Formats: sequence, structure tokens, C-alpha cells
Amino acid sequence: MQSNQARDPLHGMTLEKIVTFLSEHYGWDQLAERIPVRCFENNPSIKSSLTFLRRTPWARAKVEALYVQTVQSPWLQKSEQ
Repeated sequence: MQSNQARDPLHGMTLEKIVTFLSEHYGWDQLAERIPVRCFENNPSIKSSLTFLRRTPWARAKVEALYVQTVQSPWLQKSEQ
């Protein structure tokens, strides 16, 4: 059980940490291009994004999928070492 949690990139991550990471990594403009939702396009903020994503399961799933894709990227893993 513990090994499954260790391999899950979302384990221990809050939605706030995920949105903060993605907004810092991509910037709001790039994030809005990758996931076209208004909370990323019009006057984006962490707070407004969290409010929307907590109420919209399909958008939250896309954000979580982008986070997993990003942190599992070989390029990102090399730059962290």
C-alpha cells in the first residue's frame, strides 16, 4: 500500500499546491491555452481558480492530469536533480 502512494504524484498534494505549481511553471497565459477555462483566462488568481475547480469536477480532473504529466516529464525530472 505504501509503495502505491509513493508512486502516486497526487499523493499529499492539495489542489492549492497543484494550481500554484502550474501557474508558476506555465504562467496563467500558457495554463489558459492548455486548459481553456475562464478562471485561467480572465483575471486569474489562485483563489478564483480554487473556487471554480472545487465546483467543477471535469476541470479539476484536467488540472490534475496536467500536473501529473508535468511532474512526470523527463525534462522536469532532470532539472530538479
